[in-house]
Amino acid sequence: MSDLFSSSEPPEMTSARPLADRLRPRTLSEVTGQEHLTGEDGVLTRMIASGSLGSMIFWGPPGTGKTTVARLLSGEAGLAFEQISAIFSGVADLKKVFESARARRMSGRQTLLFVDEIHRFNRAQQDSFLPVMEDGTVILVGATTENPSFELNAALLSRARVLTFKPHGEESLQELLKRAEETEGKPLPLDADARASLIRMADGDGRAALTLAEEVWRAARRDEVFDVEALQKVVQRRAPVYDKGQDGHYNLISALHKSVRGSDPDAALYYLCRMFDAGEDPLYLGRRLVRMAVEDIGLADPQALAICNAAKDAYDYLGSPEGELALAQACVYLATAPKSNGVYTAYKAAMRAAKENGSLLPPKHILNAPTKLMKGEGYGDGYRYDHDEPDAFSGQDYFPEKMGRKTFYDPPERGFEREIRKRLEWWAKLRRERS
Repeated sequence: MSDLFSSSEPPEMTSARPLADRLRPRTLSEVTGQEHLTGEDGVLTRMIASGSLGSMIFWGPPGTGKTTVARLLSGEAGLAFEQISAIFSGVADLKKVFESARARRMSGRQTLLFVDEIHRFNRAQQDSFLPVMEDGTVILVGATTENPSFELNAALLSRARVLTFKPHGEESLQELLKRAEETEGKPLPLDADARASLIRMADGDGRAALTLAEEVWRAARRDEVFDVEALQKVVQRRAPVYDKGQDGHYNLISALHKSVRGSDPDAALYYLCRMFDAGEDPLYLGRRLVRMAVEDIGLADPQALAICNAAKDAYDYLGSPEGELALAQACVYLATAPKSNGVYTAYKAAMRAAKENGSLLPPKHILNAPTKLMKGEGYGDGYRYDHDEPDAFSGQDYFPEKMGRKTFYDPPERGFEREIRKRLEWWAKLRRERS
């Protein structure tokens, strides 16, 4: 087993290693925060007990133990351990690893191949794993922070089980800090609020929590205890874990959209501010708010779209950070507006009908007849000008004759659409009477 898990190093070498490295678990049972995988009834614990491991994809955010668990699996299953990173490896490196694994297999020992950032390999490189997985040359364990459904080949996914690693919760991060205090032989010089603040800064990343703790110990003078303000000065406040090209981006915009749809202005504002704080492009957020206005509010409050467009223009005019308040105002307005997806669902239904009946001609009576030939063919015959009819409503049928009347838009009894519904019901009544 790697000396990464050995305690036989000289004390001076041990203390020189980062705290996160020194606290790596030595058995699966010591892993914290992933009990659904490594606990007594965890998936991986059961695999080890059965004596049979299959290829796997470890999916989860940084600092949740993916690399550590892969090493521990190889040790507890008696497998040779090989590790490569998709960032630094190419086809030549893969060939060398596969050749070594084949030679090892000939001598009766199987190889666990751990591939970090496996999503960085292109499709052809991912396909190169398939033969060595199928013939048992390697047991592949790939680690990714990206959603495997989007980033990995279907063929690779069909041969590997996806196991999800969860961000560390407050309890597991507290446990890590306690272990760190035991290892260092001294308490963290933080008051209760500062300790809670450090855990929030770690944002579910165990390695980050231990790195922050190490920074605190380095900065503290004898008998000094930091409060929240002092802690933030010492560690310069770690940036949120958020990559605009990765799952963090999509997760937060999804949370923002669903909070608006769910009429929770406080949650919506929280997620909007998290995205501002993480450096998201405010104009991107402005565009998403416009989309929410037409998808989730629609005609229940026709002002919603106007307000979102005005907020986008205000940000364009004021810039950052002043313009962010306009987007925040639009966000709260959307969350507190009456909700309707009536137009959204009507649009989708009408689009389906358009695709299914795209070859049908409109009825001739509503077509213009700019030529004598067209007039002779009946274009425009029988058309009634609605403004000349009682109530400015003729009740004519405008759908293609072979299609018949359809109803796509069904406004709910909410907001301004309550008035629209009354109009539609009145026109439907007149249509029946005049037909």
